[in-house]
Amino acid sequence: MLDIAAVILVLAAGAAWLNRKLFRLPPTIGVMAIALVASLGIVGLEMVGVTTPGKQERALLTSIDFTDVLMNGMLSVLLFAGALHVDLARLWRLARPIGILALVGTALSTLLIGLGCHGLFRLLGLELPWIHCLLFGALISPTDPVAVLGILESAHVPQDVESTIAGESLINDGVGVVLFALLLETLRMGHSPTPGEAMNLFIHEAVGGIALGLCIGWLVNRILASIDDYRVEVLITLATVVGGYALANRLHTSGPLAMVVVGLLVGGEGREWSMSDATRERLDLFWHLLDEILNSVLFVLIGLEFAVIHYNPGLTRAAVGAVILSLVARFLVVGIP
Repeated sequence: MLDIAAVILVLAAGAAWLNRKLFRLPPTIGVMAIALVASLGIVGLEMVGVTTPGKQERALLTSIDFTDVLMNGMLSVLLFAGALHVDLARLWRLARPIGILALVGTALSTLLIGLGCHGLFRLLGLELPWIHCLLFGALISPTDPVAVLGILESAHVPQDVESTIAGESLINDGVGVVLFALLLETLRMGHSPTPGEAMNLFIHEAVGGIALGLCIGWLVNRILASIDDYRVEVLITLATVVGGYALANRLHTSGPLAMVVVGLLVGGEGREWSMSDATRERLDLFWHLLDEILNSVLFVLIGLEFAVIHYNPGLTRAAVGAVILSLVARFLVVGIP
């Protein structure tokens, strides 16, 4: 585990330095692009017979459990950090467009991508059940909130537009997780759930996650207001994110939705009465740095995955087609409202 962490952190730091020095792209995009180019370079060298990193290095990458690293490690921190800097008052004022994009848009995107991929794969001679295509749609439909926020910081768009996009990108992560859970439960049961079963699962995941987030956010704000020591308060927020996400998993509610709600409450009006100016400044700096570091690590991992994928021409065509379908579906669901 230590070897994996050391290699990934060194690569992330190197890619971040190279991006800052030469390309000056948004950090997450630049880091992933560099890692992706490096992976493609390794694959290209192998195709012409040049020796590349051996089995031990590849085994190191393949030993990483992406589900565990992302869902049980990084996601809670990334969502909380993203929600922490969203203006809650403006978000509430823009609730209608955000709700349409995050709820209806994500569900419609899941359906369009699922239908499109099922048809595309059949044309390419690949038989994939409907439910698997819809699972892919639910997985790929939510936009990455941190990448979106990073791009918005350098785009200088109007505040309302920025808040709408940022709010939608945060909330649709939770919606995507709930949709994925519903579809996965359908796959496990072997048949479509009844409306009552689907509603029960939705309430447990979505409503339960929001309710848990409200309770944790309310409690944490009062704990933070009871002291004035930025070191302890930063530690409390970190413990809240990790512990709250673990609690949500134990209760089988949506951890992503819970952490978004906690971030909005701690970072909204709550910070005005629960923290001193010094604490607010240091808290923001800590979470911004942690956000950047974890994003660099995550996007390096994504880029390096290309070095360990076993290429198949048919699957490659299907993957390219699925990417195009996903982009078209997102364009349509954003343009329709």
